[in-house]
Amino acid sequence: MRRKEFGMHDREEIEAFLREMDHGFLGTVSDAGEPRVTPLNYVYHNGNVYFHGSRIGEKMRSIAANPKVCFSVAKPFSQIPSYWIDPDLACPATVFFKSVLITGTAEEVADLAEKADVFTALMNKLQPEGGYAPIDPDDERYRKQLAGTAVVKIRVESMSAKFKFGQNWNETRRETITDRLLERGHSLDEETVRMIGRYCPFHREGE
Repeated sequence: MRRKEFGMHDREEIEAFLREMDHGFLGTVSDAGEPRVTPLNYVYHNGNVYFHGSRIGEKMRSIAANPKVCFSVAKPFSQIPSYWIDPDLACPATVFFKSVLITGTAEEVADLAEKADVFTALMNKLQPEGGYAPIDPDDERYRKQLAGTAVVKIRVESMSAKFKFGQNWNETRRETITDRLLERGHSLDEETVRMIGRYCPFHREGE
């Protein structure tokens, strides 16, 4: 049974996570009925998911044959060893994470102005320091590239998210794991502690 306490229903939280991440996994079905998952860079912009690439290839053929797609984004945080919770059993071992699953309809973008807007959003995400001329479809340096590169829009039809940070634990276990994470000090452990404090119900009730 899916644990309801891990479900994230705050649209702003979900969209902030989608804007933060830079790659996800596109699920398609080919005209022969074969499933395929493709990792790719993306940008979440104006309520849609966008990605770019070549106009040819299996991914584009699959979208042309069946535009119904899914798109998933996930970020693992800290791994929690079983022995932090139980000295003998492996069962308590877990990983804290955020994940989002989107279903929708994919379509190739034809309008050059929209494509320029999408590439600008992507560059703002990947190269926020700038260092390039504004992406303008009226700029001859960009027009050919904009026309020749495929940009695909996924119109979001449903979106679900799971943010797992020990919401099913009692406060004693949460404090024990928090202390262990701070002591271990791996790269995302401090951030995980902040997420525990942010999403665990007993923490919010005490605010």
